[in-house]
Amino acid sequence: MPHLHLEYTANLTGLAVEKILLRLNNVLMVSGQFGSELDIKSRAIKLERFQVGTSLSPRGFIAVKLSLLSGRSAQVKKQLSDSLLAALQDLGDWPADLQVQLSVQVVDMDRDSYSKVVIG
Repeated sequence: MPHLHLEYTANLTGLAVEKILLRLNNVLMVSGQFGSELDIKSRAIKLERFQVGTSLSPRGFIAVKLSLLSGRSAQVKKQLSDSLLAALQDLGDWPADLQVQLSVQVVDMDRDSYSKVVIG
């Protein structure tokens, strides 16, 4: 734990996705909220079909969902959300002809029903 899901629109063609995932994993690790770097699992999904709003103007987004085992305070979840959002904002140059929205959502996973095993 945690699980980080990153969705991004296909019109963000210059993204170095593997580097972004590593950067976000590092942000989570330095937060001090997780015992082992091995516990942080992230993945990215490129969205080929999407629509932002109702305008035909070029728009895109990166949306991060961070799933955590339940029990952390609202303050800790807000700090994690803010740190991830800041890391996204610092990714570099954004396309000048494209409005890009960045978002982070932190959700609780029920601690009592979560199961995990490590093989190997």
